[in-house]
Amino acid sequence: MSSVLGIPAGENFGEPMRSLYIQFIQNNTGLTVSRIAPEHSQTIPHFELQGTPHAPEILSNKLILTPAAPAPGNQRGAVWSEQTLDYHQWLADVDFRVSGPERGGGNLNIWLVRDGPSSVGTSSVYTVGRFEGLVLVLDANGARSGGSLRGYLNDGSMEYKALTGIDSLAFAHCDFSFRNLGRPAQVKIKQTDRVFSVMLDGQPCFSTEDVVIPTGYRFGITAASADVPDSAEIFKFAVTRDNNDNSHQQTQHEHHEASQQPMTGGESHAPDSQAYKRDSIPDAEASSITSAEAQFADLHNRLQGVDHHLSTIFQQAALSDQAGEKRHVEVSMQLGQLKELLTKLDRLDAIENKFEQMEREMKSMHSELRQSVISAESAVKKHVSGHLEGHHNKLIETLRHPGYGSLMLVIVAGQLLLAGSYILYKRHKANSPKKYL
Repeated sequence: MSSVLGIPAGENFGEPMRSLYIQFIQNNTGLTVSRIAPEHSQTIPHFELQGTPHAPEILSNKLILTPAAPAPGNQRGAVWSEQTLDYHQWLADVDFRVSGPERGGGNLNIWLVRDGPSSVGTSSVYTVGRFEGLVLVLDANGARSGGSLRGYLNDGSMEYKALTGIDSLAFAHCDFSFRNLGRPAQVKIKQTDRVFSVMLDGQPCFSTEDVVIPTGYRFGITAASADVPDSAEIFKFAVTRDNNDNSHQQTQHEHHEASQQPMTGGESHAPDSQAYKRDSIPDAEASSITSAEAQFADLHNRLQGVDHHLSTIFQQAALSDQAGEKRHVEVSMQLGQLKELLTKLDRLDAIENKFEQMEREMKSMHSELRQSVISAESAVKKHVSGHLEGHHNKLIETLRHPGYGSLMLVIVAGQLLLAGSYILYKRHKANSPKKYL
């Protein structure tokens, strides 16, 4: 995997702006690796980086605007092109990846505005003040499918951070599930002489004839994470000009092309359709070549044309290799994700086995506890029964063989009974009426 800063070419688009461009290169010696910036560099040539509290992290194949956990949340990062867009017809291509919670609170913003680094900086559409231009916002706010893209325009009169209900100000929107895909998502923005359109992963999002972006604006990408961090990574940021845009002179074209050679080697360019016309030599009658010099010149020109065409064929083969390598990497990433899912399934089987083992152990413990309770109950019953039976026998034995104390108790009780009877008799006699003769 490699990344170069140079001249990417899109379909039917020729001359580019300076752009951050990631590509895959395969040659006879293996995979050639280039970098978007010199090793250990904290800057990218022709780009301005901004970040709060830390600057974006530059890797060999991508730019990390906001880091994921365990980094803290509330991070902000931005990358701005140093060159303005001076074409009326163009195509912007952004490959990015956002990872984090399924419905995270972060957002990614693609800007085309005047004086972006100073008027926007690291702001999002929710925190920016006054700006002049276009912004496309990718976040999960109010989306049914887990994410959406919304477009906003401002002529510099509105201060967005002071507004409420910003979602209602969007001139276009569409649902787009871009989070946690495991692969880069793609946004293509195209301006022609009649239509402004946006495509997401090769599918149309919206198009309108009412939007025309003036020249002199600067492209930039900003990302902001919420309390729970999101990882926002940029893999490709390329802007190219439509071949049909003739608004500039040839001198400007030559100067622009010469000023944007890549810093690192290994980049292949799509063949220009004009090269075939330039290198093609018209057929000529043999009788028209009357001298050895003319014959040599004709042969030289035709061999040179063949060499140019062979170079074009090799370039096309290199582009095909690049596309194949890119597909190979994407398939490898998907296979890696599939392996992770299979590993998780294996873990689920292990957890299920552990639950079954715990269930068996609990059943065994229940059986042992029940047996222990039954044994204890039998022992208690046996002990209580023996103890009561002993007391019962002693009581019966006592009743059967009374002692001297019992006999004396009976005699005393009899004397008391006779004394009480005598007293009652006396009282009754004293209270009875007397009879007179």
